[in-house]
Amino acid sequence: MSDYDVIVIGSGAGGGTLVRHLAPSGKRILLLERGDWLPREPQNWLARDVFVDNRYVSADTWYDGDGKPFQPQVHYCVGGATKLYGAALYRLRKEDFGELRHHDGISPAWPIDYDQMEPYYTRAEQLYQVHGARGEDPTEPPASAPYPFPAVSHEPRIQQLADDLAAAGRQPFHAPCGVMLAEDDMPHSACVRCSTCDGFPCLVHAKSDAEVLGVRPALEHPNVTMHTNARAVRLETNDAGSAVTGVVVERDGARETHTADLVVVSCGAANSAKLLLASASDAHPNGLANGSDQVGRNYMFHNCVAVLALSKEPNPTVFQKTLGLNDFYFGTDDVDYPLGNIQMVGKSSAEMYRGEKPIQTKLAPEWTLEKVAHHAVDFWLSTEDLPLPGNRVSLRDDGNITLAYTATNDVPKKRLLHELKSLLKHLGMQHDHLLPRHAYLKNDIPVAGCAHQAGTCRFGADPADSVLDTDCRAHEVDNLYVVDTSFFPSIGAVNPALTAMANAVRVGDHLLERMGAPHAAPEPAHVG
Repeated sequence: MSDYDVIVIGSGAGGGTLVRHLAPSGKRILLLERGDWLPREPQNWLARDVFVDNRYVSADTWYDGDGKPFQPQVHYCVGGATKLYGAALYRLRKEDFGELRHHDGISPAWPIDYDQMEPYYTRAEQLYQVHGARGEDPTEPPASAPYPFPAVSHEPRIQQLADDLAAAGRQPFHAPCGVMLAEDDMPHSACVRCSTCDGFPCLVHAKSDAEVLGVRPALEHPNVTMHTNARAVRLETNDAGSAVTGVVVERDGARETHTADLVVVSCGAANSAKLLLASASDAHPNGLANGSDQVGRNYMFHNCVAVLALSKEPNPTVFQKTLGLNDFYFGTDDVDYPLGNIQMVGKSSAEMYRGEKPIQTKLAPEWTLEKVAHHAVDFWLSTEDLPLPGNRVSLRDDGNITLAYTATNDVPKKRLLHELKSLLKHLGMQHDHLLPRHAYLKNDIPVAGCAHQAGTCRFGADPADSVLDTDCRAHEVDNLYVVDTSFFPSIGAVNPALTAMANAVRVGDHLLERMGAPHAAPEPAHVG
């Protein structure tokens, strides 16, 4: 008899959501997290500690395609990357599930369509307490239910920007946001609308992350066990290679092996591929479940740029990440290829700019860093990154990750920036002062910015060109699943977290059926 019914490796948007979904079943579940609980400490909200000193970034060393070492911006802790994300919880567009022609090539169709994912988007929005407003975003896909909570209101300077964009013929919308905020009852609201949300851990646990709304509720069930500081290093199989028979874990300086009827890998796109590649055997000489040679390939992470515009008027906004613009998502009247998404990021501060020489030198001596921060309006532009077989995770002889990557869709990325500049010069912004923001990208080494990583274990109907089937089960290993952003065949141009969460609920339903376990009624969302 196996030690557990299910082992889930990783506690982020995929694994944390899945464990919460499975917990009420009564099945014996082990959650393995290579990191620890992220400390609750004053440094959670200090820009220097978070953005300058990289206090919560892992100490890993990865290597680019030329063998150059770099520190990836990954976070190993309970809740994974969601602990520091901006909680922008977008659905992929309906069209993103089909084939789309881009400037640099084809974004492939998914093996399931949007209508099959839609009920799970609704359930994920309820689980993660998403605030939003249907009907404002012109590219918004159909939804079977309203957002569970009303849109987070704009503060005056952002409301002015929204009004100015609308007056210019554009269609700004309230960005879907996962925070536990009760604007009509602030004395009892968990969220306080602080300036240290996007890119920071939430000290008061009011961000809709996978620790707070996934792992902690799951651990209330006695059938769920979690081991922290437990790094899965290998998956063992039977002689035929048709089933995982053991999960080898390094914990407390020793190795231990756990068994389960079902094993779910949810380590993030790069590390899930690493674990499968590191589990090569006689039955799987190129890596576990890698008969297609697709494990590690088709790595994507969005072609992004973070910029600040200098407003002629001060921008005293505190919670800035409330506005989005998708007018250029699929192109423009004179551009017949997709450009992407524009959204706000958290309000920048002078402390974030320290060490950013382009800002200091371009604006000196007229602008101090404090004055820049007082007038800054901060944007995030995201263009779809296309899946290329050569953009891949592989392993070095020492077991560390090599991440070979060549950017795609640079022309649309530049055109999207051009469209933003054209808009802003008519909307009370300083002429020619749209500056790159490396703090939000964390690093000017492109491959180091891993927040939106996806691909590497794509799902599909054909085992010849995919790793997983449409239930996210490995084609070649009956009891092995991958439930994180690895399964994406394409990434779209909006934040991937909600899709990972929705898919975890979708696969969770499949696993409950496979185990003959009852489906628990969805728990009601609550604030506070």
